Amino acid sequence: MPPPAASSTASSFAATQTGSGHSDPHNRRAARVLAVCQALYTSSVSIDLTLTGLVGYTLADDKALATLPFSLITVAAALTTIFASFLMARIGRRAGFMLGAGVGALGGAVSVWAIFHHSFWAFCAGTATVGVFQAFAQYYRLAAADAVGIEGKSRAISTVLTGGVVAAVCGPLLAAWSKDWLAPVAFAGSYALVTGFGLVSIAMLALLYRDAAPSANAAVTHEPARPLSEIVRQPIFAAALANNALGYAVMMFVMTATPIAAVACGHTIGDGAAIIQWHLVGMFAPSLFSAGLIRRFGVLPVIGAGIVLSALCGVLALRSTDLPHFYAALACLGVGWNFMFVGGSTLLAQSYRPSERAKTQATSEFTTFAFSALGSLFAGQLLARFGWATINAAIFPLLGMAALATLAYAWSRKRQLAVGVS
Repeated sequence: MPPPAASSTASSFAATQTGSGHSDPHNRRAARVLAVCQALYTSSVSIDLTLTGLVGYTLADDKALATLPFSLITVAAALTTIFASFLMARIGRRAGFMLGAGVGALGGAVSVWAIFHHSFWAFCAGTATVGVFQAFAQYYRLAAADAVGIEGKSRAISTVLTGGVVAAVCGPLLAAWSKDWLAPVAFAGSYALVTGFGLVSIAMLALLYRDAAPSANAAVTHEPARPLSEIVRQPIFAAALANNALGYAVMMFVMTATPIAAVACGHTIGDGAAIIQWHLVGMFAPSLFSAGLIRRFGVLPVIGAGIVLSALCGVLALRSTDLPHFYAALACLGVGWNFMFVGGSTLLAQSYRPSERAKTQATSEFTTFAFSALGSLFAGQLLARFGWATINAAIFPLLGMAALATLAYAWSRKRQLAVGVS
């Protein structure tokens, strides 16, 4: 028999949420506002992804520390994500999102000051605060999913993530366009733009976004909150966490190493930047249709396709180091990440009762960021010691674990349905 709690949770959501809120104009507008905020946040991160290594190298006396400012973004996000979840449970998502955007704006301003004053450690503080912005922004997709019924969750998540499509294309271009705004101090203008994105996010949230009405989930609010240990033992949560955390770790692991590996393989710095730019498009562009794929084929086949595409990245990268293989491998990695992340987030949004939302989401997001940070931090060291081939071979065991967790959930659901029919 499957765990009674898992069965009751699934049936409660099925009975009370299916179709609820999916066509509510308020919820549709909220998802679109969050999509714009996602675009602004992703643009900020794209600027950091494009320039922070260069700025760190310019400011650091010890050049070995050049990548530390960028790594601190992910580390700060991991350390803040639990606090962000529980804070928003107290003050509301709208207030929390505005706070996160405000901290991001402050981080951009601190970075500008650090560049003007040639202070490496102040620059580290500025980029770390952008990580705090990231921790709050990671809940945009879950806020949209919590506002709708089960049938609308994948669509709400995809709608929010489509905001990253524009940022993926425009972020690196904006970084290059704005770097001389505050000439003769190079790069300061780009971080001033980060401040501007944070301020625009605050305005959007203040004027256009409202927290979802609690009535959508009112029918199940009387159910007591379960212990976290019981929630995380559910096969649906394990599958969600495996695809979110391991998919993110694999993506960050390969993406962080790619520009360095491309140059080491004889390609130009511009080639490396273009590879990452189209990888980012691969990460977010599928959000335009991934929800439709989930509605048509189901969430588990889409997750399975994401795992296969991520594995194909490793196969292509091991096959050749010419430029077309770099582009193809990173494109597969981006699309694979999207399918795993949208699918995993859809499962996550179905794994908890409303009273369990804060602690369940905090656990998932912290684990995801921790794995992402480890992937980012270890990529450079492993690349330097063992090479590009080892980086790509190392992703297969991680993807295998995600596949096993997904298959275990599929088997438990099949058994649960069989028991229900009998």
